Amino acid sequence: MTPAPTMGEFAFIDALRTLPLHPGARGLADDAAVVEIGGESLVITHDSMAEGVHFLPGADMADVAWKLVASNLSDLAAKGAEPVGVLLGHVLGSDDARFLEGLDEVLSHYNVPVLGGDTIAAAGPRTLGLTAIGRATHRPVPSRAGAQAGDALFVTGEIGAAMLGFEALRDGSGADSSAYRRPMARLAEGIALAPQVTAMMDVSDGLLLDALRLAEASKVTLSVETALVPFDVPADRRRDALRWGDDYELLFTLPAGIEPAIPATRIGNVDARKKAALLLDAVPMPGPEGLGYRHGNNK
Repeated sequence: MTPAPTMGEFAFIDALRTLPLHPGARGLADDAAVVEIGGESLVITHDSMAEGVHFLPGADMADVAWKLVASNLSDLAAKGAEPVGVLLGHVLGSDDARFLEGLDEVLSHYNVPVLGGDTIAAAGPRTLGLTAIGRATHRPVPSRAGAQAGDALFVTGEIGAAMLGFEALRDGSGADSSAYRRPMARLAEGIALAPQVTAMMDVSDGLLLDALRLAEASKVTLSVETALVPFDVPADRRRDALRWGDDYELLFTLPAGIEPAIPATRIGNVDARKKAALLLDAVPMPGPEGLGYRHGNNK
């Protein structure tokens, strides 16, 4: 029997939206849920990593632990949240000791405690999950929805180092792969930006795809200029870097004339909604295809 085709990430999330949703889910169109409890805004996110998808077979499990935590904390950073703790979903393997070493390193680096979780044994490629819980430092908590026509579009850091790091690992070239193996969550930057931004999210699946998501959530058109993007790749790899992902930088919008509280680069503008939600060098991008990584689809 021929297996049924997968729905793909976007279609599956659209189907989830037909189920009962908590108001804090923000319509499943944000980096994290925001739940109001006892005068506090709790920010809750969950990300998973699968062998062969998010990390190479045979990867150092200390690096996998680091990336699992950092990718979740990056979602908290996009909400300007301060971490409270994490819940781990772990599949046992022969290199659990290395995983625990990396977990200790990343949790110590960010001063984040473990709250609990679950451990199982299972055959096949490993899939690991983590839930991160944070406390919002500013209210209203930033979202992807809020960018306004006339705003400026910014990004922190540089784009592309993770792509080169992955290729270095894959090819065994010996080049620096730290940006891919051990990304840094921009927690301090997110907290500093939270009172300023009109919209904010982290860049995990590709700058262009994530810009499209922000534009669609805000019901605006984002215009990105390639020449303004701060790249950490050779000129002939810039097109690839725009679509690759794993950068974990912050993409955000500010009202005209407002300078970001932290170092960041202006890469474009926000316009009233046009036919296309995203323009790259004034050329309309027709949809998500080919803009970045989507589960159930090729890049």
